[in-house]
Amino acid sequence: MVELLNKGVYLLQGQVILEDADTLRPQEVNNRLAYEGLELLAESSISREQARAGTMAHQILSAHNTIADKQNLRIKFDALASHDITYVGIIQTASASGMKEFPVPYVLTNCHNSLCAVGGTINEDDHVFGLSAARKYGGIFVPAHQAVIHQYMREMMAGCGKMILGSDSHTRYGALGTMAIGEGGGELAKQLVKRTYDIAYPDVVAVYLEGSPVPGVGPQDIALAIIKAVFKNGFVKNKVMEFVGPGISNLTVDYRNGIDVMTTETTCLTSIWSTDEKVKEYFEVHARPEAYSKLDPKSVAYYDGLIKVDLGRIQPMIALPFHPSNAWTIAEFNQNSLAILKQVEEEGRKLINNPNIKFQLTDKLVNGRLKVDQAVVAGCAGGTYENIVAVAQILGEKSLGDFPLSVYPSSQPVFLELMSNRSIEKLTIAGASIRSAFCGPCFGAGDVPSNNALSIRHTTRNFINREGSKPDNGQLSSVALMDARSIAATALNDGILTAATDVATLLSPTPAYKFNQEIYKNRVYQGFGTPCSEEDLVFGPGIIPWPKMRPLTENLLLKVATVIHDPVTTTDELIPSGETSSYRSNPMRLAEFALSRKDPAYVGRAKAIQAVELQRQKLLAAGKVLEGMDELFFPILENGHMTPEEVQELISKTGLGSLVFAIKPGDGSAREQAASCQKVLGGDANIAIEYATKRYRSNLINWGVVPFTIDEADKFKFTVEDLLYIPKIRQAIKNGDERVKAYIINVSGKVAVELKLENLSKDDRDIILAGCLINYYAK
Repeated sequence: MVELLNKGVYLLQGQVILEDADTLRPQEVNNRLAYEGLELLAESSISREQARAGTMAHQILSAHNTIADKQNLRIKFDALASHDITYVGIIQTASASGMKEFPVPYVLTNCHNSLCAVGGTINEDDHVFGLSAARKYGGIFVPAHQAVIHQYMREMMAGCGKMILGSDSHTRYGALGTMAIGEGGGELAKQLVKRTYDIAYPDVVAVYLEGSPVPGVGPQDIALAIIKAVFKNGFVKNKVMEFVGPGISNLTVDYRNGIDVMTTETTCLTSIWSTDEKVKEYFEVHARPEAYSKLDPKSVAYYDGLIKVDLGRIQPMIALPFHPSNAWTIAEFNQNSLAILKQVEEEGRKLINNPNIKFQLTDKLVNGRLKVDQAVVAGCAGGTYENIVAVAQILGEKSLGDFPLSVYPSSQPVFLELMSNRSIEKLTIAGASIRSAFCGPCFGAGDVPSNNALSIRHTTRNFINREGSKPDNGQLSSVALMDARSIAATALNDGILTAATDVATLLSPTPAYKFNQEIYKNRVYQGFGTPCSEEDLVFGPGIIPWPKMRPLTENLLLKVATVIHDPVTTTDELIPSGETSSYRSNPMRLAEFALSRKDPAYVGRAKAIQAVELQRQKLLAAGKVLEGMDELFFPILENGHMTPEEVQELISKTGLGSLVFAIKPGDGSAREQAASCQKVLGGDANIAIEYATKRYRSNLINWGVVPFTIDEADKFKFTVEDLLYIPKIRQAIKNGDERVKAYIINVSGKVAVELKLENLSKDDRDIILAGCLINYYAK
């Protein structure tokens, strides 16, 4: 089904796989090619480094790299994209940093807070701000309900050989020949002020597709099978996934997009696919034929690993709570449902770690079969044309009875075509609820299930509480991810888990798609290249400027505000999604929710130490004696060996703050608020064994939060309320040190610990020294 080869491989003529060698000899190569009946190569040896340049990734990255160094890239993107949870802060940061107009097309969509359901006017106020910014700086503004961010970018902005940067983690358009990366808002602000995206040249892993999916197997099934194989072992973490092989031609472009968008859940950096006549036709249908060009690896290409996927052996899948990698075939699950659910319950209870909340799934079994409570098909992964047509074909006009199914077409053009071919009519008659283009069900802002309910969804994530439940109110519901086809089969069976392969005879060829571009022409503001600089930004009362943030001090004395020993901590746990995201334009208001679903006491602890730090800064600015702080600073004072003047100097040069300790934080969303909320509460550092994603680590850096790592053996040294003293930290960062000596201080005394500061560029270090990206640009 999915095989991993964890070593270098050569791909010849896009089809023949050879294992690693320092140099390929022409005779060996041509013998293999002749055996396969393929065109022979030139009679010359090919080194591994020469072959590295044969990947599609190398071709695109090289074209966008702005410096001669090919190992440490400085990338400029062709276009940018943000939605209404992130664009306000990005534009405020870039504007404060001197931006006069958007230097590249910047698309502002409104698909995350489009319901305007929480917080009075604050959501629509942000939409008004977004339109005013598009007018002032020359942007592209997509009003609410017109399209989810990634569907619009596929339809209107992707192009072969392009690179796009988005402030949403699922920024993935590889199937359309576009290398797209999801990052925190700071990285987009850098592009807006004509800086670069700096990254070491990534490893490239081939995803070799062969065969053809059997009827009833959809793109989510393929994606979940791949995620299951590569997530926990970090096989593609921060690497490029390059899709190649003969199986690609057996997939429609819509199907490829559905697989591609889920590559985010592997923790890869980005993705790219070979392109063909089907992609050419896609761009022609969308009235952009110039966006197409043929992309393929060169005749010889070297990859740092290989994922081999036999599409014909993939079966319908279900990803159980609380991660897309927690996946099983539906057939395997149905055969062992009780044992599997008990295992999921045990692992889930450890993750929840709350005796007041009961997590149970075994009670969903009815006569040995899983009966689910709700179904949703939505967003950039589920709400595509072919998925919804398949749902309509399986359901026909048969009654859903009391089983709730919500369907969200991903854009108005998709919705129009689904009306034209009667898919919407069939679903409506069956009893499905048809909604507008909205991402809410994916992050807890729409179709929140009832307490203890299990919802099956063709969306991108099923993290704990991401569906919208609030553990602090004693609530818990959960989500299992499935393909739209199996969701329809399950709905047809009154909520009893059913694989779409059981009803595959109900599927028929998908009607050809027709794109009506008039919809966007009539509603989308197209302002790129024509900024109206004389116009003002429109600020609602909920759009609050960022508080001032001090530069990094000479020394740091940090209080451990939370300790998380979960194997992985998601950004949803660091800052919850759902209704809390409505406050994203009010930094202090949003920060009140930080870690609220994981450690409700975190905010209070962080605020307590922040209050002392603010008092220290106030006294220091007034030139007054730093009184009343000796008790807190006492553990780092050399008792009896320092003069009063030396004590005062040490306190004046030592910043107080909080820190977050987690084993592997940052999986999931690109939302920079996971870091910025810590910062506005006085957070100065994270300590981890490793960071789950590059984007979360980038967010920490851009907000001036030092991303320390430690050795595995030191992970139990940190407990809540401990102090961590890091002397001469500013000098260490300025010097480029990669090891820093620090001291854990608690009632047992003082223990030395080594902190690591690896892989920080000079720009990274300068941003941390300045205190945050805003301060860095202000200088």
